[in-house]
Amino acid sequence: MSHAARGSLVGLMLFLVLLLAGGRALWLWLDRPVERVSISGELRHVSAGYLREELAPLIQGRTWLSVNLGELRREAREIDWLAEVRISREWPDALTFELIEQVPVARWNDDFLLNPEGEPFAFGPVSPPGDLADLAGPEGSGPEVLAYYHDLSARLDTLGLTITQLRLEARGAWRLQLDDGAWVMLGRNDRDARLARLSAAWQRQLGAQASHIRYIDLRYPNGVAVAWHGETETGDDDEAQGS
Repeated sequence: MSHAARGSLVGLMLFLVLLLAGGRALWLWLDRPVERVSISGELRHVSAGYLREELAPLIQGRTWLSVNLGELRREAREIDWLAEVRISREWPDALTFELIEQVPVARWNDDFLLNPEGEPFAFGPVSPPGDLADLAGPEGSGPEVLAYYHDLSARLDTLGLTITQLRLEARGAWRLQLDDGAWVMLGRNDRDARLARLSAAWQRQLGAQASHIRYIDLRYPNGVAVAWHGETETGDDDEAQGS
């Protein structure tokens, strides 16, 4: 190799070293700690202050360029009340969070709420709306219980009745509470026929005596059994039990 060629090669290598060093210096200069967080989104149930408190531990120690936005998004979605999270970088040291809040449509098993898809989510220290129906069921049954709640609500609305509680038991039996008052034992089988009997009995007699009813048992082949306030509890009929 000639002297000139060796000189050109050394010069090229020196240029590359300087370029790499400069690039690393630029990266280090840009990759500064995250100093600012901005939050956007329509928030009806939670405050921006609450969300900043929840997001702060996720951002602590992370830097602007190095932070993995996909990983940070997955972590942020674990925060109570958040249905979706979108994150972007904002020059020179900020992250912008676009937050989509969960929509609560019912209480679920006392400690959770349901969204419109029947998926449970925790509500943490934030008080949920006070007019939500109280639903319950086995794990994973949220979509089924919510769908049946909507179906029953439409049917009973024609009688002027509101469902305040709906329960799906582990063995598949249903029971519901009307207007914070009487309970209805619907059971597992022949639910449409049983609801038809309830509708007929309610319009014929029971509606006028609603405040005196403790529960209505529809789990019989024919007819409706009614327990009144002040009566001695005799227990469930073996034929009706769990049916």
